[in-house]
Amino acid sequence: MAAGESNSRSSCLNLSNSGPLGNAPPSNSAHSSPASNRGAVGAAGGMNRSAGNSNPQSGPENGGGTESAVRSTPSAQNPPRQSVGQSGATSGAASNMTATSSSSSSSSASTASSSADASAAVASLPSSPASVLVYREPVYNWQATKSTVKERFAFLFNNEVLSDVHFLVGKGMGVQRIPAHRFALAVGSAVFDAMFNGGMATTSTEIELPDVEPAAFLALLKFLYSDEVQIGPETVMTTLYTAKKYAVPALEAHCVEFLKKNLRADNAFMLLTQARLFDEPQLASLCLENIDKNTADALAAEGFTDIDLDTLVAVLERDTLGVREVRLFGAAVRWAEAEAQRQQLQPTPENKRRVLGKALALIRFPLMTIEEFAAGPAQSGILSDREVVSLFLHFTVNPKPHVEFIDRPRCCLRGKECSITRFSQVESRWGYSGTSDRIRFSVNRRIFVVGFGLYGSIHGPTDYQVNIQIIHTDSNTVLGQNDTGFSCDGTASTFRVMFKEPVEILPSVNYIACATLKGPDSHYGTKGMRKVTHEAPATGTKTCFTFCYAAGNNNGTSVEDGQIPEVIFYT
Repeated sequence: MAAGESNSRSSCLNLSNSGPLGNAPPSNSAHSSPASNRGAVGAAGGMNRSAGNSNPQSGPENGGGTESAVRSTPSAQNPPRQSVGQSGATSGAASNMTATSSSSSSSSASTASSSADASAAVASLPSSPASVLVYREPVYNWQATKSTVKERFAFLFNNEVLSDVHFLVGKGMGVQRIPAHRFALAVGSAVFDAMFNGGMATTSTEIELPDVEPAAFLALLKFLYSDEVQIGPETVMTTLYTAKKYAVPALEAHCVEFLKKNLRADNAFMLLTQARLFDEPQLASLCLENIDKNTADALAAEGFTDIDLDTLVAVLERDTLGVREVRLFGAAVRWAEAEAQRQQLQPTPENKRRVLGKALALIRFPLMTIEEFAAGPAQSGILSDREVVSLFLHFTVNPKPHVEFIDRPRCCLRGKECSITRFSQVESRWGYSGTSDRIRFSVNRRIFVVGFGLYGSIHGPTDYQVNIQIIHTDSNTVLGQNDTGFSCDGTASTFRVMFKEPVEILPSVNYIACATLKGPDSHYGTKGMRKVTHEAPATGTKTCFTFCYAAGNNNGTSVEDGQIPEVIFYT
């Protein structure tokens, strides 16, 4: 075949897969076979015949779109025109040829013709080097139907019209060939700008993107061409990835906002993993807050066991989880079983401990009751014999031995920790003989007490054993308690002793704060205040405590003097 004929065939084939309004669906091949099989009709205007064949024109279709097959001769006044195919790239017609139209008349033409008809049309023309097919855009004067720049750019989305680059998106059988326009992409993305216009700019008209999902890439292009957001539950994560890859922060923000609105306890762990992967700290923070508020439901969700170890660690480190520690341990064991399976390990206690790694040390076994510990962790085989013995000793003897696990209580409350001090001055000495120090109090608004501040020894660094309680005065019900210990440094400072769980305190209800200490003489407070008000710096909200004498044996503690100088709480 002659070179000129080959180029002409290429020009026709590029046009052959034009769809309605020139917006063809993506194809995996460079040239698609047309759907119609229309024959050529004689050209209007009495065109000269050559070798018994007329110059073809297709019939009217698609509302007046124009496509003209014109015989051309060289002309100094008319510069050469290149054939624009449906692929968007300039066709292979000889670019060094000049062309001039032999007729000024225009007629409606169809954009759909078969490969055979296109080849026949090419064959009907003289094979002179001065002959070339000249095509206008598949949809003539489409610009006039779009009244705004936004409408015109939106029309070009996923459209072969004027396109000058194609993306092969996806991999395997799912690859889609998507047309685009370098200018539009470069305007919306610094990554595309560098790709097409930077120092290492590509000259290729086809770019492979095997790591991007076609639906997500189309959502990105839709946004760049029209500011329209097309995301859903199935595509939001892949679209977020694509928006980050091509540095389109506005679309990123839309994806994150969508995820925020659809955040629930049953998907919080899955979204937390994705937020950490995509470096979205705001979304990660919202996921963690949701897990704090709905810890039990989030742990029970199917997606919990799919998280990675770092995400598990990030959750177990939190002081604000709202669940008992024994349930956290059970969830960690379920995760370890799933992780062992992913690593193709047998789910033995040894392998569970191995895959848990640093997460095991974040389970706060001292916060469990001795019954919870004995029925679960002690028999799991995950803890070593030495760890089991030390924890049993921690639960049962005084003074309590040191354990390797955190004993700081978790508080399922958000916001800032607050505290009030009811004494104006500190003195010494205050003795202990097994009697509890007690003070009655009430508040003006609902709060959660998480611990007390207590005075320590006047004889230097010392360890104390202590039992703290909050008792409902009218019913004499113990609402919260902890049998623990604390170390002091011999100063007149207070030392924090915390409950295992926050204790809800309702307004205008009387409660008794109780502390039973075992240890040497301590400092004590004087010049006590009957009313103490805490004002939140940010909101100005006032929490007012009223203290009263607790009837009965209270080791001498009263409103004016004694122990329990501080109450630590959340509003």
